[in-house]
Amino acid sequence: MAAHKPYVAAVLLQLTSTGYFVISKAAFDKGLSTFVFIFYRHAAASLLLAPLAVIFERRRSPPLTVMTALKLFMHAMLGITFSLNLYNVGVKYTSASVASATTNSVPVFTFFFAVLFRMESIKMKSFSGVGKALGVALCLAGVVMTALYRGPRIHPLNLHFPSGHHRMSHLDEEPAVSKTTWIKGTLFVITATMTWSLWLVLQGILMREYTSKLLFTTLECLFATLQSIFVAMAFERDTSKWKLQLDVGLLAILYCGFVVTGVAFYIQTWCIEKKGPVFLAVFTPLSLVFTIICSSIFLGEMISLGSILGGLLMVGGLYCVLWGKNKESVTCEASVEDGNSQSQKEAT
Repeated sequence: MAAHKPYVAAVLLQLTSTGYFVISKAAFDKGLSTFVFIFYRHAAASLLLAPLAVIFERRRSPPLTVMTALKLFMHAMLGITFSLNLYNVGVKYTSASVASATTNSVPVFTFFFAVLFRMESIKMKSFSGVGKALGVALCLAGVVMTALYRGPRIHPLNLHFPSGHHRMSHLDEEPAVSKTTWIKGTLFVITATMTWSLWLVLQGILMREYTSKLLFTTLECLFATLQSIFVAMAFERDTSKWKLQLDVGLLAILYCGFVVTGVAFYIQTWCIEKKGPVFLAVFTPLSLVFTIICSSIFLGEMISLGSILGGLLMVGGLYCVLWGKNKESVTCEASVEDGNSQSQKEAT
């Protein structure tokens, strides 16, 4: 059962991401500022995690040196503050379809950075290497399919809405922007996705230096909160945008702060420690599949054939990469056992 825990944790992370996409989209449609949202989200997560870190980790946590704290500060700035804010600006300049499709290229970028940092290897002469390469290719094909092909649209599963009409799918939005702005926004979203992927890989490296997962997550949230408030103050001068009300905006902040940023970040750190960043990243396509279903049910969005085919390609890529990694692990274990047996024979 213990061997299946990382798989269960990875799927649960994608389910929490689905809730984030659906709830935050509804909040942004109501006028919630994305910059203010990021600040409040991490402030809520810090309020949840800080007391827990003090209670459970104050006696057994490793010493926090100035250099380690600086690394965590820069890590939070790279993968949280910079990545999330740049991502939201890119969405404004383009459309949600580009952002959604690009986000699902996280496995491709993460695998590239992991190979670059020698955390992963790919041997094209072995079946495991071919499986991993094929999985990455299928994920990339799914991203392109989702972004460029729409096809026939399927009516939402929920046919009753308060507004009395169907909402258009995020894949059907047409950006009323110039070609230059569109290209700039696309580059922003791709850069944000690459930055997030690099953040995942660097997190695996930093976890070896600072092993307390709870304190690691808490410090990153605290640093992100400090950084985000300065970004929000610089870009959101309208004081009315900072006021919270009992609406879907507050629900989005609490859910993303407590569940997504707080609980999910901790589970993510645990999963990366157990299986590595690429293992976690290849589960990302599941979030698109879950989001398509939930947005159809709860938001009344129409589903395009392209999004369904793209989701199937990415899930196929997911299983190819998992098969390759599993076969690689079995081969390594068999090699170790053969080595131990040979050593015992030589000893006798």
